[in-house]
Amino acid sequence: MASARVPIWRDDRFWKVTLQILAVVAVVAIADFFLFNLRWSIARRGSGFGFDFLGSAASFDIGEHLIPFRSSDPYGRAFGVGILNSLKIMLVGLVLTTLLGIAAGVARFSQNWLLRKIVVVYVELFRNTPILLQMLFWYFAVFSNLPKIESRILVLDTVYLSNRGVVIPWISQGWGVVGLGVLAIAALLTWRWRTRRLVEAGDPGRAGLYILATFGVAAALILLFGLGWSLPVIGTNNQVTGGLSLSAEYCSALLALVFYTGAFVAEIVRGGILAVPKGQWEAAKALGFNNGLVMRLVVFPQALRVMVPPLTSEYLNLCKNSSLAVAIAYPEVYSVSSTIFNQTGRAVEMMLLIMATYLTIDLIIALVMNFINSMVQIKER
Repeated sequence: MASARVPIWRDDRFWKVTLQILAVVAVVAIADFFLFNLRWSIARRGSGFGFDFLGSAASFDIGEHLIPFRSSDPYGRAFGVGILNSLKIMLVGLVLTTLLGIAAGVARFSQNWLLRKIVVVYVELFRNTPILLQMLFWYFAVFSNLPKIESRILVLDTVYLSNRGVVIPWISQGWGVVGLGVLAIAALLTWRWRTRRLVEAGDPGRAGLYILATFGVAAALILLFGLGWSLPVIGTNNQVTGGLSLSAEYCSALLALVFYTGAFVAEIVRGGILAVPKGQWEAAKALGFNNGLVMRLVVFPQALRVMVPPLTSEYLNLCKNSSLAVAIAYPEVYSVSSTIFNQTGRAVEMMLLIMATYLTIDLIIALVMNFINSMVQIKER
């Protein structure tokens, strides 16, 4: 006897296909609704849609720029200056946030009671305070209250602190940077070779230490004689020449981003370390490793498998939060784009450019972090 046919309204396959079709129709309808409103708005404005305005003269100045810029340059170049200013704060912020977060997270496991409590206060204070408030605090309460450049604060006779910002010594020759990069890569490879010998063969790696010491001496010589340091000098009309000038706006935004995001990174690091079973600690100590070696060789590498995914989110948040620097007049990409929009009235085009810029940057960071995540995961055969 043939089995009874299942009614269509009780067929799971029918409902799966139907719901997917309805979802696609809903998405298309919503997209068409927004596109219709966009076309209607552009038509009512009386101007077409396009990016030809980027070739017109900007007619405004930008206080900070990594590439030459004048008010007669086109809007496209002004937008590029804003992107570079954003990248300047993002890249430096990512490096400093990583260093601060890892140091604070590891310090939570220090045997020093005072150090642990200081880190706890730092994490709770900066994590639970709005980042915009912190940015305004650094700018108005700290840098704005520093003395003028003529009464500047000197640090080690080479660093100037004033209400204009910070001026530090900087490199005037590029070949030394290449040499330092080569030495850093060679030192990293030597360090990994020595670590592997220590773990696999119990070899203390004295030869590796001698090699690393040689690299250190070479790096010190390059730092002293091969970089051609440019020192800041106060000239006439209190103009600073030489060195690298970091504006008060840049420093305020950078410090706020680093301390705020670093507090979250510290908690991610602490959580990753706590995720490593205690048996791993005990086994490493049973082999005679001190606390530093246990953390560096056993615990931290395993904690990375837990830490990398949430770190990706924090890095993306840092990059997106950099747009808040507009509140203290730092000329990042959103600030420059707002000026362009106010002058041209091309709101839709500028919003699309801003969205594309942040989306591209975030996708690149996510791609790099996903690659790092794949490297630290356990490879099954």
